[in-house]
Amino acid sequence: MRMLWGIIKWSVLGLAAILVFLLVYETATFPRTGKLRTDNPQTTALIEARMDEARGRGEQPKRLQIWMPLDRISPNLQRAVIAGEDTNFMAHHGFDYEAIQRAWDDAQREAAREAKEEGEQDNSSWIPAMPNFKRGASTISQQLAKNLYLSRERSFLRKAREAAITYFLERNLSKRRIIEIYLNVIEWGDGIYGAEAAARTYFNKPAANLTPQEAAYLSAMIPSPLNIFNPQKNARRVKRRQRVILRGMPLVKIPG
Repeated sequence: MRMLWGIIKWSVLGLAAILVFLLVYETATFPRTGKLRTDNPQTTALIEARMDEARGRGEQPKRLQIWMPLDRISPNLQRAVIAGEDTNFMAHHGFDYEAIQRAWDDAQREAAREAKEEGEQDNSSWIPAMPNFKRGASTISQQLAKNLYLSRERSFLRKAREAAITYFLERNLSKRRIIEIYLNVIEWGDGIYGAEAAARTYFNKPAANLTPQEAAYLSAMIPSPLNIFNPQKNARRVKRRQRVILRGMPLVKIPG
């Protein structure tokens, strides 16, 4: 019995030591989002991942990025991106719970439709179409947290870190600063990052001069600029999404 209690004691102490280590490690490595009030990020987790992928293919990594303050990015693009990615951006505090519910409902309907098409009688066991659910529920602040700091792996720990970073981004930064950083770091094609690089690449003009139609076109690409909404691969799909975004642009607010 004494030996058993000894084993239990050391097991508990060992587990406690591991938990303390993980807590210290998490605290030490957690992003200091407050620095972003004045400091522009020099790189992002996504940019570094894309560069590693290029090296893995034996290619020279490409990176075209020109940082621009929000005053030099067209309000048309600000409005188009908010309309396309996060219509309640100005109202929520990082998490849009209504959008999460809508995305969940849409995913359930899609799963039920797919089940019916495949002849499945009992739809209750079907898992919702999670990729669509995740996309539809993701706010601009959440996307920025992932873009800046996180890998693309899917795990509970990564989602927990995303939620925590999103909370601190919203706590430490203004909406104006969040959208400014977002518009300067997101991917708009192979090696193309940020609004200024995108405007020059696709329209041969600065981001400050984008028209509503051009802004909506760039916004339409954001969910998957390398594949699904790549204009060279799926021009019609990009155009369809552009039209939807144009209709929504007058209805959203942008930071003042």
